[in-house]
Amino acid sequence: MTYKRGDRIALVHTTDPHTQLKPGDEGTVQRFDASLSMLSVKWDSGSTLSMLLDDGDEVTAV
Repeated sequence: MTYKRGDRIALVHTTDPHTQLKPGDEGTVQRFDASLSMLSVKWDSGSTLSMLLDDGDEVTAV
């Protein structure tokens, strides 16, 4: 899947053990780097954790 700036997404799963994000948290896509499968997100909670889609992180469109 491809993402564009402004798309709304929700977290399904993250492999980051240090984040306080939980499944269902929503955010707005800031940038998508297809070559790295990295999704930069501004989460509604204030977090800016990026999702590494090839490394086990998973999101869904809202």
